[in-house]
Amino acid sequence: MSKVTTDNKFLDLVRRSGLIEEAELEDFLDKTIDQDEKAALDDRDLAKRMVDHHLLTQWQADKLLSGKHRGFHLGKYKLLRQIGKGGMSSVYLAEHMLMKRPVAVKVLPRNRVQDPTYVERFRLEARAVAKLDDPNIVRAYDIDNEGNIHYIVMEYVNGDDLHQIVSKIGGLDFVTAADYIAQAALGMQHAHEQGLVHRDIKPANFIVDQSQTVKMLDLGLAKLVEDDITSLTLANDENVLGTADYLAPEQALNSHGADARADIYSLGCTFYFVLTGRPPFAEGTISERLLRHQSEQPESLFTLRSDLPPSLSQICERMMEKKPEDRYQTAGELATVLCDWLAERGRTLGGRKLNEGPEPLGVGSGVFQRFSLPAPTPVPISSPSSETVAVAGRDTENLVDSGSGSALDEDFRLAPDEHDEGVISGIGPATSTTATTQETAESDDLEGQIGSTSLVEEELHDPEAEAISRMVARRAKFNPLQPPSYTPPSQSSHTGLWLALGGILLLIVFFVVVLTR
Repeated sequence: MSKVTTDNKFLDLVRRSGLIEEAELEDFLDKTIDQDEKAALDDRDLAKRMVDHHLLTQWQADKLLSGKHRGFHLGKYKLLRQIGKGGMSSVYLAEHMLMKRPVAVKVLPRNRVQDPTYVERFRLEARAVAKLDDPNIVRAYDIDNEGNIHYIVMEYVNGDDLHQIVSKIGGLDFVTAADYIAQAALGMQHAHEQGLVHRDIKPANFIVDQSQTVKMLDLGLAKLVEDDITSLTLANDENVLGTADYLAPEQALNSHGADARADIYSLGCTFYFVLTGRPPFAEGTISERLLRHQSEQPESLFTLRSDLPPSLSQICERMMEKKPEDRYQTAGELATVLCDWLAERGRTLGGRKLNEGPEPLGVGSGVFQRFSLPAPTPVPISSPSSETVAVAGRDTENLVDSGSGSALDEDFRLAPDEHDEGVISGIGPATSTTATTQETAESDDLEGQIGSTSLVEEELHDPEAEAISRMVARRAKFNPLQPPSYTPPSQSSHTGLWLALGGILLLIVFFVVVLTR
């Protein structure tokens, strides 16, 4: 059993790793371990105390105990633990050594570095993510390399992805499911506006943070609109890109021609998954599932969730239409529809209740849909291009080459780690997002009001809140059991009543006169 001495092997590895400053290490030894303990404390006990005092993470301690001390740093970042692994990349939780900010570091395995195509794809992924700045998309901070180790530094989000959440608790409640998919659609719309088609939309690529904000990640298969670069996937005959359980019919036939509507189909399959706990076509080989996406309708949502609101089922079914022209044409249009559905139930994005609004309106027959705010004008999507980058999938088989690849630990000369199948999850700050709606019917009135206000009042002006208040007021006056032209008796004119009474009185007088003669 190894003991703690000044020339102890474990302490030597700690010092050589550079994970703990020498002064901090000596202070720890002096204050927490007395002379009597040093004679009886073994390496594992010492490692545990360092973990308990937050000098090491458990992952770091395990690697040091296995005799490894190299590869704990990448540039300005100190690796804390591994949080994801695939055939084409590994993801680590790391910390900026000066800013002390937690980040996610995505690393290209060394065996992929030998192929210039994969290195270029890795760079294209970084460029794709760098084009985006949206609360519903994981942000990229930096890309760099240290020798043959190429890595991307990204936002670190504390939470689980949708695949992990549903695997733990089953299908989500309807409001939560609609909320998550609406936020996902907002992130997709931003990507589409920047000329990016994700092409690998699936539950594992949406992570939910502690404030219930959904963030899209993993743009490894994104089609980037760049006219001056030839498609890497076309050059390598990679005709089918994506994940079989969530792949749009047209994308399976020609991934390079897929546009934003293919992402909407995949998001519809994701919606189906979070509602039912299973993908639309869960059985069969990859080829069989791809064929079923082409020619078959999935099992009815009502069979799996008999209490599902029909209006929500209609939204999901339209997202999964076989023909792209039959689906929602933009992710923004879809987000607006879902936000209206949530507003009818007194909810807004992020699981919050409206400050002012009606009580939940039951299972949702859609009777109030006509009173929702109109959808904004769809933003045109940039023309598709054949620019692509690629990475392996997580929750189901990804159709890109997902060769086993060597574990990144070997690149760092670290001991092999357990096979993690999770995705980026962490403790970074997150921003909750609310969907915006436009009140086109009353825009002239709003412009007139804003034009007559001061700059301060204009800053405080909230058209969305006013639109919701007007919508609530309209609904308060609406009774679905009465025709639109119906006027309650309490509000009608009494002229007819008086005329009728007058006529009756005249008849009584007439009969009295006749009888008295």
